[in-house]
Amino acid sequence: MTGEEAPVRLTAWVRGRVQGVGFRWWTRSRALELGLLGWARNTADGRVEIVAEGSRDSCVKLLELLRGCDPPGRVDGVVERWGEARGGLSGFRER
Repeated sequence: MTGEEAPVRLTAWVRGRVQGVGFRWWTRSRALELGLLGWARNTADGRVEIVAEGSRDSCVKLLELLRGCDPPGRVDGVVERWGEARGGLSGFRER
């Protein structure tokens, strides 16, 4: 990207009471506000997996929000992995 930082891909796994409480909807809303592309889905082990692509600053802000005190339910921990953006995403979806 000319004059801008290259987009990044954030994958985050959120554990706690995060299923059945509107957590994916809340995450989608925050991601869209930050201009991120990607998705959030429930996993079989009770976590929510989030994949977001965009600027590093926006992804860091999303992580801060996930770890903050405002998400629905209860967040006990967030594990993150960073990588290069892969593209091919449009919007931000709840899966």
